[in-house]
This record gives sequence, C-alpha cells and structure tokens, in this order.
Amino acid sequence: MLELEIVGGFPLPAEEIERLASLAAASAGVADGHLAIEFVASQRIRELNREHRGKDEPTDVLSFPIDGAGGDAAGPRELGDVVICLEHTAELREAIVHGVLHLVGMDHESDDGEMLALQRELLSW
Repeated sequence: MLELEIVGGFPLPAEEIERLASLAAASAGVADGHLAIEFVASQRIRELNREHRGKDEPTDVLSFPIDGAGGDAAGPRELGDVVICLEHTAELREAIVHGVLHLVGMDHESDDGEMLALQRELLSW
C-alpha cells in the first residue's frame, strides 16, 4: 500500500491527491512505499531550487527521490518528497503526477519523451 503524507494544506481533496500519486507510482510498478507531497510558498521553492539545482528562481514542482529504483527489504520503500508551489503551478494535478513519476525513476530530461507521454496518458484517465 502506498502511504502518502500531505504537508502544507489540501488544495485538492486528500482522496484525489492520493489517487493521482498512487496512479503515477503504479504506472512504474510501485504499489508499496511512503512519499510526502508538500505545498510551499514561492520563496521556499526558490530556495530549494537554488540549493539543489543551482537555479535561483521559483519553479512549479521539485522531486527528491530517496530509495531510487530499489528499496530496503527490511521495510517499506521510502520514495521521497514532492514539493509543489501552487503560485507557480498552472495545473496542480499535472504537478502531482509529474513529481511522483520523478520519484519512481522517470526523467523527461534524459528519456525520449516517455515520461511526458505517460504523464499525459495518466491525466487523461
């Protein structure tokens, strides 16, 4: 079972956030584990973007994977954290799916469009 922690408020019903996160994770074969989605202000996401990506500007979504492609056999997989700035996000559902796809190992900057195609497909459901 996927365990989801939501931090910083509920801009959508919790059930919808959980459904989107579970759908994105399941598309990569991940059914069990823990992840957090945090909603932050523009200044916080700018700080994180500067610190982790060297870009001194706010962005819509950042993902911080923890376990990578595997997990510890002794416990549930710790997928990581998705940080979303509502102020810079045009489509919240897309940001949730996008962030979780990064947590499960997808990367649109290095694949041949597979992640973004999957993202579009998942959002069409």
